Amino acid sequence: MTRDLRLVSASLLLWGLGEGMFMYFLAIYLESLGATPVQIGGILGIAGAALAVTHLPAGALSDVVSRRAMMIFSWALATVAAFLMFAADTLTLFSIGLVIYYMSSFVMAPLSSYIASGRGEWSAARTLTTVYAGYSVGAIVGPLLGGLLAPRLGVRPLFGIAGLIFIFSTLMIFLIRAQPREASEPGQRYRGLLRNGRLARFLPLAFLALFAMYLSWPLTPNYLQTTHGVTLAALGAFGSFNALGVVVLNLSLGRRAPGLALGLSQLLVGVSVLIFWRATALPAFALAYFLAGAFRSARSLMIATVDGFVGRAELGVAFGLMETVGALVIICAPPLAGVLYEIRPDLPYPVSLALILFALATTAIYVRRTHPAVVPVESVIVERIPGGE
Repeated sequence: MTRDLRLVSASLLLWGLGEGMFMYFLAIYLESLGATPVQIGGILGIAGAALAVTHLPAGALSDVVSRRAMMIFSWALATVAAFLMFAADTLTLFSIGLVIYYMSSFVMAPLSSYIASGRGEWSAARTLTTVYAGYSVGAIVGPLLGGLLAPRLGVRPLFGIAGLIFIFSTLMIFLIRAQPREASEPGQRYRGLLRNGRLARFLPLAFLALFAMYLSWPLTPNYLQTTHGVTLAALGAFGSFNALGVVVLNLSLGRRAPGLALGLSQLLVGVSVLIFWRATALPAFALAYFLAGAFRSARSLMIATVDGFVGRAELGVAFGLMETVGALVIICAPPLAGVLYEIRPDLPYPVSLALILFALATTAIYVRRTHPAVVPVESVIVERIPGGE
């Protein structure tokens, strides 16, 4: 791994530490501020909508301006948002801070472009999954720390502590070097992207798979606390199991054959959904959180797939399209999850499981048509089409 990518990974580690302290308590904290399950889903959906409109322009900008500058701005904006959430004492003000925090994730396309363009001899899948694993290493400790502090201090101070950690993470991004811009024919940038049939076929599949996997996730902490009496400390520990799962699964699935990795990630999330739905014991929930880490692995593999569909000069906007798909999932899934939860708290799980099975069948058809032979992910990425995250 190059020097700059080591710095990015270390910065993400710190970010995972800070974000992990509060992220698994978001829905519970919103509830403590007076939000109903439907309102929680709506607030998260609004945050996702604010994020969705930024991904594509951010991706396009990253093809023509400094990716490093965009990363610095995003890191700083999210830090300010964390302190705003800490200072908020009403649901409205906190929701504004949360929306700004989500919007700062416009950096995902420029960040993925920076990582993919600076990967050196490594494949896109290996580089993306390895660098993003740095975030999850930090997120192993963050939820544990948050779970220990929340019962003593409350959830609110966690946002302030996270903000302090984010400052150090931002300083590390200042140390990375800018990358040269990719040249393109005058007036030709993105023309090939508009006619890219493989990308057009892949994005709907990515939306279906991500939506199916994410549907039951937003209100899982509320479900475990209300239905099974799980404590904040236990939820924090579960968050660490989730981050550990991301690290282990990122590093293992990123080296698998492309179609197999994408199918396995969906299957593992499906098993986690089944456990959440039918289990009652804490060790089973810990296992479910670990396996649910395959969702993040699936996203990284999907980004690596998109990298194989496009040229260097249009990489940012292609990643922006993929991130927009992910943001649309965040817009659509939480409100539906809130409605299902109001009908019956465990209803999001069987619905999610049915959708995952359908998405798995669709993925199998896609893989059979686009990857007639199962080959190592490394060689596929080098040639043209990487696996799916």
